[in-house]
Amino acid sequence: MANCGLGTRWKQDREKIGLLLVVVALALPFAWWPQIAQGRDGLALFSQYLGLDALIAMAISHLIATRWPGVEMVFGPMDQSYRLHKWLGIGAMVAILLHDTIDADMKGLGQETMLVDLAETLGEVSLYGLLMLVVITVATFIPYHLWKWTHRFIGIFFLFGAFHYLFILKPFKNGDPLGLYMWAVCIVGTVAYAWTSAPRGMRPRKSYEIAAVTQEGDAIAVDMKTTGRPLRHRAGQFAFFRFSGAGLNEPHPFTISSAPVDDGALRITVAPLGDLTNRVSRSLAAGQALQAGGPYGHFGRAKGAQVWIAAGVGVTPFVALAQALFADAAPVTLVYCVRDKANAPHLAELEALAEAKSNLTLVLWQSAERGRFTAAALPDLVDDLATRKVLFCGPVAMRRALSRDLPKQGVSQRNFHYEAFEIRTGIGIRRLAEWLWQRHQARSAS
Repeated sequence: MANCGLGTRWKQDREKIGLLLVVVALALPFAWWPQIAQGRDGLALFSQYLGLDALIAMAISHLIATRWPGVEMVFGPMDQSYRLHKWLGIGAMVAILLHDTIDADMKGLGQETMLVDLAETLGEVSLYGLLMLVVITVATFIPYHLWKWTHRFIGIFFLFGAFHYLFILKPFKNGDPLGLYMWAVCIVGTVAYAWTSAPRGMRPRKSYEIAAVTQEGDAIAVDMKTTGRPLRHRAGQFAFFRFSGAGLNEPHPFTISSAPVDDGALRITVAPLGDLTNRVSRSLAAGQALQAGGPYGHFGRAKGAQVWIAAGVGVTPFVALAQALFADAAPVTLVYCVRDKANAPHLAELEALAEAKSNLTLVLWQSAERGRFTAAALPDLVDDLATRKVLFCGPVAMRRALSRDLPKQGVSQRNFHYEAFEIRTGIGIRRLAEWLWQRHQARSAS
């Protein structure tokens, strides 16, 4: 799925609500700190609290991973939810490492038993298991399907951590108010993990069959027809698709590149950009079965005059939005950035839509002829740029450059909208390596 999207006040408000709930959930155990800390080793108690917060963070992370309908309502559109999911996992790992480093043992808590020893052992297993999985997650060079397979074990290590908490010696009982709160946390995390691990037949999915696979520039368009109840979406949304055969068993998000139609037919456009999309583009054929889950996202809710900037396969949501553009809608200028015409997916379709709709203007920017597109080129393409919202879908590097440079052209950050949807992201390791390499080259040159 291309990195794209739309930031709206709705999205920002939901993100704030979700973050507030996370902060409250993590802070709530400290409400009982004064009572529990009396006569206790404060540093050891703090270590135990780090373990509690790690469990809370992991439980919320599992809740987000369910993609239940309420998740987007609470934590915002799926791009923000998944970003929070990632940082909750990293934060939990940091808390667990500190919990393991700071001695949490306290005197006078009771006699150690075989059950306590087992809880200690499972806590250690959970620590090192989670550490390995976090490293695999941020090491984005590991193929998607291998990462996805290992990611399933995170829930198992959460269960080990919950067992560790429930039966370890601690300065409060499981029936105390804090204990009951943590019981609820463990139950939520366990139920969420059970849901995501359940057989796929038990989870709601829409069944489809591939009707046609056609080449679209350097991508392929996959048209599909429903074989049951159709998935109902809005233009610009995405869904998770699982294809049968060729080892394509893991669901993967793709933007739906067609507007809604009565018969529920869908289309996605796939460019061979990574491990999984490479296999998808080589393995799909008419008649193949697939399942769709969703839809998700809130792309395309902005009102008023707009500029759409698409790069490569990032054009997919804009194709659907262009199809759905009403005749009385505010004017839209689509700047389509490609290397050349031969590599431009859906170009002929967009040209036909621009010809048929007077409020849609298509600008084809071929980098082979004009160089890379930058924000400085926009004022020459759009006269009333400062009055428009700018929506972007394309590579992360281009998004960052536009975010930095658009204010110089009169477009405020508030009017620049995107959706940072990435199933897997590092934590800046690649950018750090690039910066170090550039520094090394500069020193060598001097």
